[in-house]
This record gives sequence, C-alpha cells and structure tokens, in this order.
Amino acid sequence: MGNHQLHILCLGLSHQTASVSLREQLAFTPHRLESSLARLGCGDPGNLGEIRELVILSTCNRVELYAATASDCFSTLENFLTETQNIPLDQITPLFYRLQGKAAIQHLLNVSAGLDSVVLGEPQILGQVTDAYSIARKHGTVGKILSRLFQTAIQAGKRARTETTISHNPASVASVAVKLISQSVPDLEAANIMILGAGEMAELAVEALRKRGAIQITVVNRTLQHAQELAQRWGGQAASLEMLLNLLPDTDIVITSTGAPHTILQTSMIAPVMETRPSRPLVLMDIAVPRDVDIDVAEIPGVSLFDMDTLTAKLENALAQRVAEVPYVEAILAEELDCFLEYLATLDVVPLIIKMHQRADEIRQAELEKTIRRIPDLPPDTQQQIDVLTKSIVNKILHSPTIRLREEASGPNAIDYADIARGLFGLD
Repeated sequence: MGNHQLHILCLGLSHQTASVSLREQLAFTPHRLESSLARLGCGDPGNLGEIRELVILSTCNRVELYAATASDCFSTLENFLTETQNIPLDQITPLFYRLQGKAAIQHLLNVSAGLDSVVLGEPQILGQVTDAYSIARKHGTVGKILSRLFQTAIQAGKRARTETTISHNPASVASVAVKLISQSVPDLEAANIMILGAGEMAELAVEALRKRGAIQITVVNRTLQHAQELAQRWGGQAASLEMLLNLLPDTDIVITSTGAPHTILQTSMIAPVMETRPSRPLVLMDIAVPRDVDIDVAEIPGVSLFDMDTLTAKLENALAQRVAEVPYVEAILAEELDCFLEYLATLDVVPLIIKMHQRADEIRQAELEKTIRRIPDLPPDTQQQIDVLTKSIVNKILHSPTIRLREEASGPNAIDYADIARGLFGLD
C-alpha cells in the first residue's frame, strides 16, 4: 500500500478460535450493534483514535471488526470490542486473529464466499456480510476504503455461488435430511410434519423445510415454552411431548432431534399407529445423537427410517463435491483481490493527476487571459474557440503522463513515479 493510504485491519475471533459460549458473550445484539455504530457515526469515536472507518460483522460463528485506520492500532480495536461487550480483555486477547492489509482483504473475501464457514460454501454468510455493510453505511462509519472493500467482497461471494457449484449440494445435517425426506415425500407442501425437539438442529430443520415449501409444521417438545418459541419464529404449531401419541396418526414426517439419553419412538408406539393407517406411509428422520428412534422401527410396514449413519454418507459425498469447487472459488477471489488492490493503488495517484490537470489549467487560463488583453477587439466566438483549443492542447500534453501514472499505480515503482510527477509539476 502507498504512503498516503489508510491501513486495512481485521480483528476477530470465530468458531476456529473461540468456544460457542465465548462467541455468544462477544456477539453484538442488533440493538447494541446499531447503538455502537450510531455513536461512532455521530462523531463521538471515544477512544477510537486513528480509526477512520469501521464495519462490525457479528454472527453466531464469528465476531470481526474491519477498520480503515491511520496506524496499526489493533489495541484500540481490542479495547473497543471488550469495553462495548463488557468482557475482560485478558480473557480473549489470545483468541483474536489480527490481520492487516492484503491478509485482511483476503480473509473477508474468503468469509463472504463461504470458505471460512463451519459448512463450506454455506449461503447465509453472504447475507450477513451484506447486512453488516448496510448497517455501517446507515450510521456513516464507512468511507471510500471499506465501502469498496465490502462491495468487492459481496460481489466475490455472489460470483462464487453463481459461477461455481460450491453452494449447490446440501452440506449440513439438516439440509441433507430434508433433501432425503423430499425424495420420499415430494409434496412437502401437503405433508403434516412433526419436529420432535426444539434445539438448534431442530430449528435448522424447520428452516430447511420452509425453504422447500413445507407449510404444516408442529414442534413437539418436553418443555412446551421452547416448542412455542420455535414454532412462533417460523409460523408453525406447538405441542407438549404428552401430545405425541395423539399427533402421530395424522403425521406424515417426523424429524427427531431431542438430545434425550434414551429412545423416544419405539416399535410398541409406532406399530399400533401404522395399523390404523396401512396405506399412509410414515417417514422418520432421526438426526439425534444418541438415537431418538429405536432402529427396529424400520421393520414396521409403511415406515421409512433414516438416521445419522445414512446422513453421514450423504453428507460426506456432498462435502466432497463442495471441496472440489474450492480451487474455482479461489480463482474468482484472486481476480477480485487483484481488482481491489489496483483500486487501492490508484487512490494515491488520482489526487495527483487531478492536481496536475488543475495546475496545467491554471497556467493555461493565465496565459489565455494575457493574450486576450493584448488583443482587445477579439470577437467573443473567437475567444471561445481559442479557449477550447488551449484546453485540447493541455489535455493532449497531459494524456501520456496521466496514462503512465495510472499504469504504474499498482507497480513496485508507483511511489517513485508519483514523487517525480510532483517535482516536475511543482506540486510538492
């Protein structure tokens, strides 16, 4: 980077460096994120010192601060993060990664493309990067550096998903489970679906079902309140575990993920249900560890049972297909990185080129005015023609130096070329 540019920094931690509990403590709630950026955007940077621009990316898997700064002030970012979230600095300092310049830029591109995600190529992170940038813009904490960086990252993420198939094959337990279910029950929209459990995996299953058109979803859980909360988030129904036997006869699909230490669905429970509906199949998807469904249930006529063993094989195949796409994604990111680095390089040169043209035009106008004063009877239209002519001459003279400066802006001798131009045109 040139002498006159801001530094690009990334301070963060993620699923690769910090536990879930610590990430939860550091994560920004929507309100806290808005208030933190609003304070900075209103010109009250507190202890931010030389930080000129800031974007906060906070998800369940990562908390990252991207900053454009006048110096390498990681300590300022660390203090801002820990003070904002009220966590002692010494607890998390060893867990931070600190990236600068090209490494920080490359990291954001990787994140946006899904290469740094828990599930390779997952699509949610691109939306989260976009949202982080939008919120920062709303509060005025981004300028030309981070605006261009995040626009580049968003474009890179979109290209990765449209020009490769890294996001095409379901590669999470929930998405693979729902894909398998849809092969057995093509019309998910008409199916009655039960979700047994109300934890994170259950929610991911509901989300995947909704994306495939499922409508009638009932969440069943030992704690009714948890079932109600999950059902409310996704527009479904809720029931307590005591209602399980009453609901099963009219259920087409059951996805189980309870975390119980013992099986919940046994042959003695399912067999009588199937006797009352011999022509209506039942699909059981057990994504719990340990099992929620007794393996013998698979022997009951009309029952299709899928478990983690089935899913693991499918998941490994899907992940292998995604891994095969990584080199193609990396090639896209390399193109976007080069474009952004070229943009950074021109930031020093563009003001210089403007000053060159301004200086030349000042000289042109001064000489033109002298000439017109010497020829007082010069008609106005002739004066206009001379004005246009002299502008054209100046532009043609400066054309080659301007092109050369732009070409050299991203080269190793960019600073030397800029200094020489300043000296030649008296712009120091």
